[in-house]
Amino acid sequence: MISDMQPADFFPRVQAPDEQVADAARAMQLTLTKPTGSLARLEDVGVWLSACQRQVPPRKLVQPRLVVFAGDHGIAIKGVSPYPKEVSIQMAVNINAGGAGVNAIANASGIGIRVADISLDHDVSGPERVCRGSGCIDVEDAMTPEQLVAAIEVGKRIADQEIDNGADVLMAGDLGIGNTSPSAVIVGLLTNNEPVVVTGRGSGVDDEGWKRKVAVVRDAMFRARGDKGDILAIMRKVTSPELVAMAAFLAQAAVRRTPIILDGVVVTAAAMLADRLAPGARKWMVAGHQSAEPAHQFALEYLGLKPLLQLGMRLGEGSGAAAAYPLLVMAANIMNDMATFESAAVSGKDAVPEDRFAD
Repeated sequence: MISDMQPADFFPRVQAPDEQVADAARAMQLTLTKPTGSLARLEDVGVWLSACQRQVPPRKLVQPRLVVFAGDHGIAIKGVSPYPKEVSIQMAVNINAGGAGVNAIANASGIGIRVADISLDHDVSGPERVCRGSGCIDVEDAMTPEQLVAAIEVGKRIADQEIDNGADVLMAGDLGIGNTSPSAVIVGLLTNNEPVVVTGRGSGVDDEGWKRKVAVVRDAMFRARGDKGDILAIMRKVTSPELVAMAAFLAQAAVRRTPIILDGVVVTAAAMLADRLAPGARKWMVAGHQSAEPAHQFALEYLGLKPLLQLGMRLGEGSGAAAAYPLLVMAANIMNDMATFESAAVSGKDAVPEDRFAD
């Protein structure tokens, strides 16, 4: 029965990135022609990539893929966004046409983009569709148990498709008017923070809109207050089909040992769910940036991740992950292209005899 299902019914155990390979990568960093630790986070990312790929140096990244998960939200009618709900469908068309902000950023790095219409509010069909919209989570469940299972399976399938087609790093993006509200609910529930603390301005709501949004987040958190030990119940009640599919996508990427770059608050909230669905998934993630949404900081702290960029971005769509991707390319290139002290005939830091500095 669906009601008896557990996360383990969907996801096998996640294997951690190889720590022995990480140690070997750190040792390699010491041989490169630079002062120890001088490239800071870029060195850390290179070590992480090596551990993910189980080889030193890591393979250069050649096929980055970003999947934008699109869906509409019943709570959009509560005035939690300054934009009408139909903008979700219009922006999905815009991304597919190459005219969105994420396209401009991703194009600079050759990142392929795919829009997955999970639950936009229009009457179409397709292999990625779960339903049309979602419930108004402050007063009703986001989806049925059957829709929850369907969303999980869709997210897993999309991850498998991208990885089987050669993706060597995956990113998720979000699209849907009102989606920062369920994200705030997720962060509030899993980090034990109050609605007023985790609720931000989203796409730029005014003071009165923010108050309405806080009320929605408060009521949704209240509805799921007894389900903190049941992540599937939380997902069914107070998230949305595209957030569930995104969480499953991230969890499956970790199961498939594929590096992940996280985007803003919506994607990072989904990453929190992914780590509950597939414990240990967080070790396959790097935080692309920290957005202006207050809940994002709590989500990053929950996952133990430090952002690569802090540009104050709040666009969503995967734009922050796409902006951070070149740093991963640099990290891999450093370990592949830099000469060693020995190969370049450059004296290392231990080449100066200690007695040279004696009195």
